[in-house]
Amino acid sequence: MNNTADQEFLSSLVKALVDHPDDIKIERRIDEQGVLLTLRVHPQDMGQVVGRQGSTAKAIRSLLRIVGMKNNARVNLKIEEPEGSTFERPEAPAAPTE
Repeated sequence: MNNTADQEFLSSLVKALVDHPDDIKIERRIDEQGVLLTLRVHPQDMGQVVGRQGSTAKAIRSLLRIVGMKNNARVNLKIEEPEGSTFERPEAPAAPTE
């Protein structure tokens, strides 16, 4: 596998989504489970990267899996939430009451 094909793909994809592309940091680590890409973005960009109910993050992970399969590697994505982030996690739905 091209050592950085997955990292370059993630970088170009995320840069197209965020307002602060110069603040993107991607760390690439290889272990027995495959490749782990750790993504750090500007605090104001977290919502754009994660998306409503995590839909954008799920889509990015799916695309990275395809890139990994093409190169015979398992690629996982970890999105680190920066300090001072304005992103708010959606609360889990309340359990139905009977």
